[in-house]
Amino acid sequence: MPKHEFSVDMTCEGCANAITRVLNKLGGVEFNIDLPNKKVCIESEHSSDTLLATLNKTGKAVSYLGPK
Repeated sequence: MPKHEFSVDMTCEGCANAITRVLNKLGGVEFNIDLPNKKVCIESEHSSDTLLATLNKTGKAVSYLGPK
């Protein structure tokens, strides 16, 4: 499965929990949240645009860093 890396403006565990919630709702994803470095690595067949739109639902500033 392709891996995608995103930068997400997370400041606390609550932010990480919000990301976990939206990604679990999307389904078909495996992800790792790196809170100290404000990065989320997602393994998924979904397009990067779909993943970006999903992460944007958290209300955090999100940018796509590229394939990993």
